Amino acid sequence: MDNHYSNTSEVLLMKGNEAIAHAAIRCGCDGYFGYPITPQSEILETLAAEKPWETTGMVVVQAESEVASINMLYGGGGSGKRVMTSSSSPGIALMQEGMTYLAGAEIPALIVNVQRGGPGLGTIQPSQGDYFQATRGGGNGDYEVIVLAPASVQEMADFVDLAFELAFKYRTPAMILSDGVIGQMMEKVVLPPFKARRTEEEIRRDCPWATIGRTPDRKPNILTSLELRPEAMERHNLELQAKYRKIEAAEVRYEELLTDDAEVLIVAFGSAARIAQKAIDLLRAEGVRAGLLRPITLWPFPTLRIQQLAQQVRGILSFEINAGQMVQDIRLAVEGRTPVRHYGKMGGIVPTPDELIATLKSDFNL
Repeated sequence: MDNHYSNTSEVLLMKGNEAIAHAAIRCGCDGYFGYPITPQSEILETLAAEKPWETTGMVVVQAESEVASINMLYGGGGSGKRVMTSSSSPGIALMQEGMTYLAGAEIPALIVNVQRGGPGLGTIQPSQGDYFQATRGGGNGDYEVIVLAPASVQEMADFVDLAFELAFKYRTPAMILSDGVIGQMMEKVVLPPFKARRTEEEIRRDCPWATIGRTPDRKPNILTSLELRPEAMERHNLELQAKYRKIEAAEVRYEELLTDDAEVLIVAFGSAARIAQKAIDLLRAEGVRAGLLRPITLWPFPTLRIQQLAQQVRGILSFEINAGQMVQDIRLAVEGRTPVRHYGKMGGIVPTPDELIATLKSDFNL
């Protein structure tokens, strides 16, 4: 195959956004439909520069809007194709209606969100203010989206294939929730090996629900979230909720650092977890037994593990680059048995390890 990086084990230096684009090409993505917005525009720019339609057959379209992008995913994903879009916080807000349509019709798709500060148009600087938008959803109805939170450029690349795998396994949208720090920073990365795009025969075999597939009586499949009969709509909702319980039981992912003897626990995701890791190193040097739990899946959330760790620590600090969103899930997990505090910054300001240390010491009298 004609490509720039034939050696898949080669260590490269690139931005997180660029890693997303290269990984999409390599993992058999059939189509990207997006619209430029800072700080994620390099995803579309990299795809345009790489011209994968000439090598792998991947379609790349700059749509007329974010709304158009998400609805193109409905058509592409509904035909069993691996399709994706990317945007940043205000653009993701525009996609919420389309995301609930995807969830309701059980259509797999990948949405990448490289967060910026808000509310509204806000700032082009980094933020983690979309935690609620990702894990609670701004669309209507009772639905969930699998949410993966990368903390490195390597995970930006790795999570593309993982997100597609989970989306198709459960027939549901999946989101990679990054932020402006991870999207714009440059790090070493090993890109995934090339996967062949699936043939129409393989899609028919693996995705019998898709619009190109056929039901046993040979009628075309119809994928819709519309159901006018209340009883049928409730049955569909119950089936969705049963699926979500399966995901919660099987797909929780997290990483721990120095939690075995921790007296205080920091919970942080994405770029905030990197800052927390440095703060823990400095605290340990002072004799303070601090540990880190980094949720990799924000939904499903590692509720059970946080409950377990809460039994051994004096307190938990939710460290987020926002006004306090994930902290609510932590408090629900511990049910008041352990003190839980929040520390974060807003407006695109990224906190320092020293600020985090000062807050932790003050909140828990260390």
